[in-house]
Amino acid sequence: MSGFSTDVSPGSDGIVDSHHHVWDPAKRPHDWLVALPSLNRPFDLRQLEQVAKPLGVSATVLVQVLNDPAETEEFLALASASEFIAGVIGWVDLTDPGVGETLARLAELPGGDKLVGVRHLVPNEPDPDWLRRHEVRRGVRAVSESGGAFDLLVSTRELPAAVHLAEHLEGATLVIDHMAKPEIGASTWEPWNSLIGQLARSESVVCKISGLVSQVGRHWDPAAVRPYVKRVVELFGPNRLLFGSDWPVCTAVASYDEVLGLAHDLVAPLVGQEIDAFFGGTARRIYKLASVRMEERPGERRFDL
Repeated sequence: MSGFSTDVSPGSDGIVDSHHHVWDPAKRPHDWLVALPSLNRPFDLRQLEQVAKPLGVSATVLVQVLNDPAETEEFLALASASEFIAGVIGWVDLTDPGVGETLARLAELPGGDKLVGVRHLVPNEPDPDWLRRHEVRRGVRAVSESGGAFDLLVSTRELPAAVHLAEHLEGATLVIDHMAKPEIGASTWEPWNSLIGQLARSESVVCKISGLVSQVGRHWDPAAVRPYVKRVVELFGPNRLLFGSDWPVCTAVASYDEVLGLAHDLVAPLVGQEIDAFFGGTARRIYKLASVRMEERPGERRFDL
């Protein structure tokens, strides 16, 4: 399919890529990459800038890869030296009673002012109900009370627990990564459809349209993805949806411009301000990125502990 040309970049502030990673397996082990030779090499910010900036991407959110506090500190340092990275989703031990103090310490590090949220690799937990645990809910509440978002990385297996979390943390900003990983390649519709519908009932839950080509595989087809995207558009509306590339994971099956082009194609029914919201406005608002922090709304709290 054709790429996403710069003449259709929405909004005067440019596109915000709300979900990407960087890594160097030689510096920090990534066991999950061993079986993925095309990805088992360094991917750095310079490489991303080379493919994303010409397409109108003006800012990004760098997202954790490992449940490792050292990686979070490294990402904050990288963000402190980069205007391109507007926010960082890091990792902290949510089960630790001192999670608030940990967040405060991270906020004082170079780049700590760009810490906008936290994520945990929930699918790696043996217990599908990990998100139901009291100590986990307490940790997510601490993130929320500090003004940050919690990125929900879940698959269908963990969706019931995610629904439980949302119901018990009313008002906490929860960001569903990768549309909760529907099994698009297998054309599976339920129970993903019903469960994500339950999550969408909470107005403080938003959803990233990201990582979809990886759910299909190398022979991905927009037609296979479209029903799932149509459903989340119906459920969440444009003001609760965000674009994310999931670079460099996506490169195993698609180029950056193909991923951006696919997103543009899938949300084509949106118009005007709706397009602007999906490709940047919602990310700036939800994550309280730099352009929003300059003029915050009354009652909103920043993630600068």
